[in-house]
Amino acid sequence: MGVLMNNEQTVKLSVQHLTKHYDNEGANAIEDISFDVFDGEFLSILGPSGCGKSTVIKILIGLLAPTSGRIFKDGQDITDWKISKRGMGIVFQNYALFENMTVRQNIEFALRLNKETKPTAKAVTDDLLDKFNLTEHADKKPSNLSGGQQQRVAIARTLAMKPDLILFDEPMSALDASTRLELCSEIKRVQREFHTTIVYITHDQEEAFSLSDRIMVMSTAQIRQLGTPQEIINHPADDYVKSFVCDNLAKKIDSLNAIVGGGNDKA
Repeated sequence: MGVLMNNEQTVKLSVQHLTKHYDNEGANAIEDISFDVFDGEFLSILGPSGCGKSTVIKILIGLLAPTSGRIFKDGQDITDWKISKRGMGIVFQNYALFENMTVRQNIEFALRLNKETKPTAKAVTDDLLDKFNLTEHADKKPSNLSGGQQQRVAIARTLAMKPDLILFDEPMSALDASTRLELCSEIKRVQREFHTTIVYITHDQEEAFSLSDRIMVMSTAQIRQLGTPQEIINHPADDYVKSFVCDNLAKKIDSLNAIVGGGNDKA
């Protein structure tokens, strides 16, 4: 179990004073950031390109080592643990599927490598194929799938190993608007059905506000505000949050209302 807080929310992941410096660059990718993620929470990290949000994800999963700072999961210091020991899954923007394998083989891959999960690999894969409406595509290669279908395979493959925390790194950036809406629903369903904790990277205000329990707003290398969608809208921490989040979100809503209103006028 995680660490129980005074407000009775259990901390699943605790990031403490995390800094990442690249030797060949003048500025830090992230500078002394700290935040908690609660068990079962959907936390979005929202910020523009280059602000450091993907660096955070790569450090959490173990793809990068921090320059300083610590990461705790369920109360244990995992900062120096191997990727395979962290109990996390990650879904990338570019799907990262094995192109020479079928959908079924992609989902089964890690299961068959592990002697404990190998006996149940087929049953687990069949269940995930069904849950993600991929059964009829089981024998296809990724190149024969749409972007949305490939991302569903990537999510199913991640869930096959039953991680208790899933990291999403801009998973919808390459998808069209209608597919993004469908995948938003899929990701929320994953959270409900699999009772998993999710940390979700995005530059899109609509995605963050439609999916998240809380949102962590970042600018270059630092956190500007962490709160619920309502808290951020009603009480932006500073002019940056108001401009990047609130004003941009309002513009998108106004644009949508104009389109809908225009359509009604023509009817």
